[in-house]
Amino acid sequence: MSRALLSSFSPLHLIPAGFVGAIEIFMTASLSPSHRSVDPCMTDHRSQESDGSRSLAAVADRRLLHLVAPEGQLQVYTAPYRGSFSVVLSQALRAAGLGSRVLVAQFLKGGVDQGPDGRVHLCGRLEWLRPAVPGCLSEPASTLAVNSSAPEAVEAIWQECRDRILASDLDQMVLDEVGLAIALGYLNEADVVTTLEQRPGSMDVILTGSVMPSILMAMADQVTELRRGF
Repeated sequence: MSRALLSSFSPLHLIPAGFVGAIEIFMTASLSPSHRSVDPCMTDHRSQESDGSRSLAAVADRRLLHLVAPEGQLQVYTAPYRGSFSVVLSQALRAAGLGSRVLVAQFLKGGVDQGPDGRVHLCGRLEWLRPAVPGCLSEPASTLAVNSSAPEAVEAIWQECRDRILASDLDQMVLDEVGLAIALGYLNEADVVTTLEQRPGSMDVILTGSVMPSILMAMADQVTELRRGF
């Protein structure tokens, strides 16, 4: 019994004998089994019967959901001028920083100690490839000197990209100026198209450049044209 209820009674030696029996009956009734133990299910069932409702049947366990592999896209970024597409490069860096395996290949931009064996690693999981040529390539391959190593250097970068696409060990690949490399005669268009058709379904492949063959534009899931600035 609560302290307030007990305090409302006088001491037993001051209460007439007739009232003591009433107190004992009251205390016994408050501690009866029906008050100490109430089945919530029975109470709920009785309340449902009283208002005419009925409980719903148990629903059978549903099948476990399975994760769906992400669907990759073939994206094209084109612009009227040559240059590095900062939006694409920042996207690649961000993806690598979040754990994706990324490869960036620049076919017509060389440098010191470049080539497949001179790749640069950034953000842990990003590989950066350039051909083993001293500078940028802008002349058609047919006009270069016979002893020029530029065509073979560009082809070596493409073979690395091709092997990685077929190996399905990347999440994203950026092929910078691949369209211009085709137009200048450094890469074979049919080989590029065939390889891209065999890319894994979960891999994002991004093509950039000021020139893009119509067949690659038709294959693309997304085409972005940058009209000014990069």
